Amino acid sequence: MHESDHPAGAPRGSKNHLSTGVVHAQRGADGRTLGGSGEDGVLREVFATLAGLPDDGVLVGPGDDAALLRLSEGTAGVLTTTDTMVRDRDWRDDWSSAQDVGIKIVTQNLADLAAMGGVGTGLLVTLVADPDLPLRWARDLTAGIAEGAGLAGVPVIGGDLSSAAAGVVMVSVTALGELGDGVAAPVLRSGARAGEVLAVSGALGRSGTGWRLLEQGVLAADEPAARSALEHHRRPLTDLGQGPIAARVGASAMIDVSDGLVRDGDRIARASRVRLDLLPYAVEHLAAHLAPAVGGEEAFRQVLGGGEEHELLATFPDEASVPAGWTVLGRVRDVADAGGEQGPGVWLDGARLDPSGGGWDHFGG
Repeated sequence: MHESDHPAGAPRGSKNHLSTGVVHAQRGADGRTLGGSGEDGVLREVFATLAGLPDDGVLVGPGDDAALLRLSEGTAGVLTTTDTMVRDRDWRDDWSSAQDVGIKIVTQNLADLAAMGGVGTGLLVTLVADPDLPLRWARDLTAGIAEGAGLAGVPVIGGDLSSAAAGVVMVSVTALGELGDGVAAPVLRSGARAGEVLAVSGALGRSGTGWRLLEQGVLAADEPAARSALEHHRRPLTDLGQGPIAARVGASAMIDVSDGLVRDGDRIARASRVRLDLLPYAVEHLAAHLAPAVGGEEAFRQVLGGGEEHELLATFPDEASVPAGWTVLGRVRDVADAGGEQGPGVWLDGARLDPSGGGWDHFGG
């Protein structure tokens, strides 16, 4: 189980759809709830409970973008990750087609493998749905999954179907993979070191900008930045081959930007016990591409906090080792540079950015 993906812009109006009875059932003896604990808090509880299970074949366990399991003597192991999308939580039917959903969930899973320096080898798909769901929707979903899988060269090898209560539609994909050619070991979140540079494999903030436009009732646009943002929110397609490329040239830590630059950067910082100092001009440069769609201030916010981008954020020994096409975003520094008072985190203009102030948390919002 891993920190999973969710849009910067899931339909916010649906965040409180849990019934009172369900909420009461989630309360433990101490009165805490999933929503009150937030995603990181829930994961801490889950990981602690699972800590005593046998792990002889587990090379990389919970906490990174994917797990790595040993197969047999002399093999590198199998990468595994899983993700689920839920109607009215992860997409809205008036915003996204079934084909959009299929493409998106494939990208989400394969980006997790790419963040470890891996490539996909097979996908398992599960559809849980109200029996009254039109068959055409399921066919279109499959077409989207086939399109995303085909672009990545990954087969769909099986899955499951199950019925659900009225109105419920859930799609889950489990991705299996392996380390890319020439990649000797998985790239974890914990390898960043002071003196290195932070870089991203592509644009940031597009999906969050697309969600903001959709929330405002903009379903289509002629302006290029707005059109690109809407397309990327509905069906994100990124260059997944950049994961193995980054691993081969010496990436020391890497993560899929699924929950926002600050939130996911903070995960690298905490795992590596470092601070990440963002370069203001680099953030402004990325925001400038989105400004025609939503204005400069909102574009800046989306670059920092917009999730579901599925570009890769990584640290490298120096600028010379950053792959072509990547954008240098900042520097890796020792936490002692901040006096040690606030610990690891993401910084901009001398201030530590609050990871809870942007991006997406499944239970905390």
